[in-house]
Amino acid sequence: MKVAVIGGGSTYTPELVSGFLERVNEFPLEELSLMDIDQRRLKIVGGFAQRMVQANGSPFKVVLTTDQRQSVEESSYVITQLRVGQMQARRADEYLGQRHGLIGQETTGVGGMGKALRTIPVILEIASDMREFAKPGALLVNFTNPAGLVTQALHQYANEVGSVGVCNVPATAQMDILELIEGSTGERTDPKRTQLDTLGLNHLSWHRGFTVDGEDFWPQIIDAYLAESKQDSEAAWDPQTIEVLGMLPNYYLKYYYYTESVLADQENWPPSRAEEVMAVEDDLLSKYADSGLQEPPEDLMKRGGAYYSTVATQLLNAHFNNLNETHVVNVANNGAVKEWPADWVLEMPARVSREGIEPLPTKPLPPVCYGLLAQVKAFELLVVEAAVHGDRRSAFQALLAHPLGPRADKIQGVLDDMLDTHREYLPNFWEDYS
Repeated sequence: MKVAVIGGGSTYTPELVSGFLERVNEFPLEELSLMDIDQRRLKIVGGFAQRMVQANGSPFKVVLTTDQRQSVEESSYVITQLRVGQMQARRADEYLGQRHGLIGQETTGVGGMGKALRTIPVILEIASDMREFAKPGALLVNFTNPAGLVTQALHQYANEVGSVGVCNVPATAQMDILELIEGSTGERTDPKRTQLDTLGLNHLSWHRGFTVDGEDFWPQIIDAYLAESKQDSEAAWDPQTIEVLGMLPNYYLKYYYYTESVLADQENWPPSRAEEVMAVEDDLLSKYADSGLQEPPEDLMKRGGAYYSTVATQLLNAHFNNLNETHVVNVANNGAVKEWPADWVLEMPARVSREGIEPLPTKPLPPVCYGLLAQVKAFELLVVEAAVHGDRRSAFQALLAHPLGPRADKIQGVLDDMLDTHREYLPNFWEDYS
């Protein structure tokens, strides 16, 4: 079996390799193809990945390539973890928001839109290559941000290729909740015995249930969180909001719930988050280049993306081995929430088996959450159209729809700035524009 990783020069790749090494007895990987257009990063990260595999008895080979089609060819799985324009483009997205008095973030608001416009055409090209060169039934597993929005584009414009969007945030929430339970009960619980009930969009979801061996622990979890947050002035959420919701918001909802606080923090830049990550990545690449290094360094956790290897390889393993496991993923609703449009890509629990990724029937979110979700989904649908067709009108409408977007009379200026900032990566917006 062959797995292709598009964006194989990412500093996340060694964690992904660790996940495959941990599952060699279950997941019979023969070739891991790491593809990247950045030859320097590919050589450093790929060389380290090869040493990791060799140190573990070479159960599979790691092949490095700059040729996307060669990487995709005969692959059973294609993982996308790329960043069009690399970290410099992320930094530009962040400062785009800051200079217009808006949230500057790589997946939320104007920054997320800029990233989506650059990324969607590239991901659709990968899907096209999969149709022609990958094994029949190959699955595209997208980690590229904004993950839900990119997966929405795949569902609308490459539906003949099986795809799923994945994020580490639900896994991180699951582990945080387990720590909360352990703190109140003193007992450790195996994550495999638990199930998190999450619903929403990627980076715009609400956790609303948690079971251990099928037993509901949610009331105790909310009580424990409230007790802890009332003692901690730096808790992520104010107690009254959690008490009223009865749910725990995805971390990224802070941009919507506490906008003024985030904007105030942005005034202290530099460094922005991108600049922090750039420093971490420089350090990681320096370590990866050490020919004596054979295991991922602890500094990798500073990069973010905790539990990435677990999420990625566990999903592939469940799919390949027909395990019928429940994973929180980004997938088309398809009637699972019957009150909502079937073609909306949602972040929700789904059954993972050899037959595919099937969302589990669930109740909708209450109006207090749905209003925000519907507004951001309208934004996502408009961004997809803008990205695919180079449609400036749809792009304008997307900014008008987003709750964190600019004032109506400021939209054109922000849009012009966005398109000009990333002109190199947005050719379809400029081909017929004068």
